[in-house]
Amino acid sequence: MYKIGDKVVYPMHGAGIIESIEEREILGEKRQYYILKLPVGDMKVMIPISNCLEIGLREVIDSNGVQRVIGILKDNSTIMSTNWNRRYRANLEKIKSGDIFEVTEVVRNLINRDREKGLSSGERKMLENARQILISELVLATELEEERAQSLIDDAFA
Repeated sequence: MYKIGDKVVYPMHGAGIIESIEEREILGEKRQYYILKLPVGDMKVMIPISNCLEIGLREVIDSNGVQRVIGILKDNSTIMSTNWNRRYRANLEKIKSGDIFEVTEVVRNLINRDREKGLSSGERKMLENARQILISELVLATELEEERAQSLIDDAFA
């Protein structure tokens, strides 16, 4: 169980800080919720405590994890399917996993593909979403400003 002030990652949404733990009644059922404040996009999310494992809520990476993320960004792309639909589904699964290293691969591969051949509007939107998830975790893991975390990603491709 997490406590107020803990930095956690909510898959598909990004990293945030647990602002409070509240009991709410929704659809006639009382449950306890983590109230998560996401720094990127300034959004708040309610997560049922009883569903944390199924959802994949996890702690933010440490400094070793940040170094691994930078290494993945600088590494060569993995081979992706030439079929748009297969590639899109594979990338979506990686993002849904909540694993920051998989999300990092998606960001790296889509940025490289964009430079080589360009992206469809669907893949461009996916890249932006994956980038925001990655940036939100880097902001909390490194305590950098959002712009500096974006620069970390951009610098890996320079």
